[in-house]
Amino acid sequence: MRQSPEVMSALALTRFGLGARPGESDRLAGEPTVWLTAQVRAEGAPNPDEALPGTRDRLDMFRSYQQERRQRRRTQGRADQPSTTEAPMAEAPMADTAADPAQARFDTARMARRDLRQDVGAEFLARARHGATTEAGFAERWALFWANTFAVSATKFQTGLFAGPFEREAIRPNVFGSFDRLVLAAEQHPAMLTYLDQAQSVGPNSRAGQRRSAGLNENLAREVLELHTLGTDGGYGQDDVTELARALTGWAPPLGRSDTEAAFQFRPQVHEPGARTVLGVTYAEGGRAQGEAILRDLARHPATAKRAARRIATHFVSDTPPQALVDRLERTWLDSEGALDRVALALIAAPEAWDPAPAKIKTPYEFVISTHRALGTAPQQIGGLQNPLTEMGQPPFSPPSPEGWPDTAADWAGPDALVKRLDWARQVGARTGQADPVAVARAALGPRLGERTLQTVQRAESRAEGMILFLMSPEFQRR
Repeated sequence: MRQSPEVMSALALTRFGLGARPGESDRLAGEPTVWLTAQVRAEGAPNPDEALPGTRDRLDMFRSYQQERRQRRRTQGRADQPSTTEAPMAEAPMADTAADPAQARFDTARMARRDLRQDVGAEFLARARHGATTEAGFAERWALFWANTFAVSATKFQTGLFAGPFEREAIRPNVFGSFDRLVLAAEQHPAMLTYLDQAQSVGPNSRAGQRRSAGLNENLAREVLELHTLGTDGGYGQDDVTELARALTGWAPPLGRSDTEAAFQFRPQVHEPGARTVLGVTYAEGGRAQGEAILRDLARHPATAKRAARRIATHFVSDTPPQALVDRLERTWLDSEGALDRVALALIAAPEAWDPAPAKIKTPYEFVISTHRALGTAPQQIGGLQNPLTEMGQPPFSPPSPEGWPDTAADWAGPDALVKRLDWARQVGARTGQADPVAVARAALGPRLGERTLQTVQRAESRAEGMILFLMSPEFQRR
């Protein structure tokens, strides 16, 4: 059954987007599908801030950090040796510090971690501000979905340096292009290569492997098959994991002393020679090209289409999505060979995606961003984001595993999780005590605002309490 333009506008903003900003529903003017379709653009999803440091800048930062650490170690080594000359008194404090190598190493690590936290914080704040203010809410949600599909985590020091650039450079430009291009961009980025320890993978029969005791690391290969393409029921076995791991040897981020300006480095000296067979297909020796050929075929595999179609439907529509919607997306994926713009347009056009029943629970990040959008505000400081998101279980750029953040109500709607949301809603209510919660609720939810919730907000003892009741209402917590 076709919904009214008002209902469809509300669904477009909350289900496909990140929530309505004041007056945004009126601007859609009853043409939500036109608004959604216009965001499916060949250049991908907009970036939060083009002025943020890119991967090459971060590589330079990391190399400088390594050089400084080596210099400190050399200085500490000299400080441990007896000196034949007396140091000037002005240098005495430095000499005292260097005399304790353990303390110096601790100080260096502490400064590096502080810089990392500030760096990751600036990246995340820029992303959140973009989410709170963008007029392309569907493109943003689509980009966040694919960033979570290819999840990396700042809980690992080296990966944290590249988490923001990874999303800006590998994910966002490719979310409406071909899936195989997105796969290659993600797997070859330093964030993914460091997160899944690919630099540690050495072909046993490679030149480097024959000189020293080293072996394969299968982390990247396993996650490519299990999480990024086929899925656990995609028909692969342990032999396929091992063969893919052999094909990917030599893939590494240029973290050491390197003159290359590229963010990806192929090291032939650690690449396992020989042909590889994955899912019954044999790939001739070809160095870097061998692994790329396998990834392209995995990206176009029917099992990948099936898994991706269900994940898209689950994220946007329901934890138990209609099979008709899953089939429609899978068919579009196969017919277009993984053209993500075609898949996005198929989602928009699918009648099953417009069921007015709000079946999805917002993640903490979605809750916070949609609150800012409803109020017409944007986060100003990283602490105002990091602290509540960490309390609610979704700390910035830190998914708990390569599987990414969970995406079902069971993961986010437990009693303790709701208490944490209520705590944050109280803080928002205290800060926005003069805002009219009824007007905010009507603008944010439109026809999705139920009469019972409206009356509850209207009867609140104060505007602050009314704001809390609106934020914790089922209509606002679901999308």
